[in-house]
Amino acid sequence: MRIAIFTTGGTIDKVYFDAKGGFEVGAPMVRQMLDNARVADWIPVTELLRKDSLDMTASDRDAIRAAVAAADASAVIVTHGTDTMVDTALALKAVGGKTIVLTGALQPGRFADSDAPFNLGMAMGAVQVLPPGVYIVANGQVFPADRVRKNPELNRFERIEPAG
Repeated sequence: MRIAIFTTGGTIDKVYFDAKGGFEVGAPMVRQMLDNARVADWIPVTELLRKDSLDMTASDRDAIRAAVAAADASAVIVTHGTDTMVDTALALKAVGGKTIVLTGALQPGRFADSDAPFNLGMAMGAVQVLPPGVYIVANGQVFPADRVRKNPELNRFERIEPAG
């Protein structure tokens, strides 16, 4: 199975400068996390964007969708900021025939208590066993893209049930 990873920024890649919360989205953390997990370097990691997800535009989502569609891989992981991850996941539903997993972090990957390595590990496992479709992996769960939302009050993702 061929796996490709695309990075777009978000908290997973943030670098904080001081206690007042000054930050910028830094270089992707994915390769370092894969190396730390002893995952071979056979998985290509491509940086698409370096943005906070609140700053993402429709053009950014189009570029992500085009890159994922063009990837020579049937399994794709996209790291993404959590605030608009669901929007991008829904935009990726137009890509057929691939298993696409979006993940990110609620704490920067550079922090010792980050959820980033766990989420990336879950995404690696999920993308290899799920059927084609678009999913979000966070908080120890796998969610279909159209059955999830981020609960900002609880700072976690949760399943939503379809209307009807």
